[in-house]
Amino acid sequence: MKILVINGPNLNFLGIREKSVYGTQDYQYLLNLIREKGEKEGAEIEVFQSNHEGAIIDRLQEAYYDGTQGVVINPGAFTHYSYAIRDALASVFVPKVEVHISDITNREEFRKISVTAPVCDKQIYGQGLDGYLQAIDFLLQEKKGRP
Repeated sequence: MKILVINGPNLNFLGIREKSVYGTQDYQYLLNLIREKGEKEGAEIEVFQSNHEGAIIDRLQEAYYDGTQGVVINPGAFTHYSYAIRDALASVFVPKVEVHISDITNREEFRKISVTAPVCDKQIYGQGLDGYLQAIDFLLQEKKGRP
């Protein structure tokens, strides 16, 4: 299975920013975790990170053509207001999982709103970096259930 993992703004600063919220593991640790999961499951997983809304939209549009079979996305702050990313997600007709490292339901009011979740098949939050692995497991299960 070919899976695309997209990380939005500031996720490249894992282990640097707000350690009490996002943990002490750095971005390279997350990349290694995802790579190891892909190897274990026999899945081809590409990770893409950008702090730019347009770059994320461009990559989602590329996914429509490149054989991507599932998307894991942590839109970061774009979660709460990017209707452009929401529309790009809606255009990619594969299973999609929105992931948040922290529990967005127990944070600031604006973080409780996701404009992107309604066009995803599942939302995972508050599971730390393990949420990415749970999202990949969900996509692999979805693939098994589809022809």
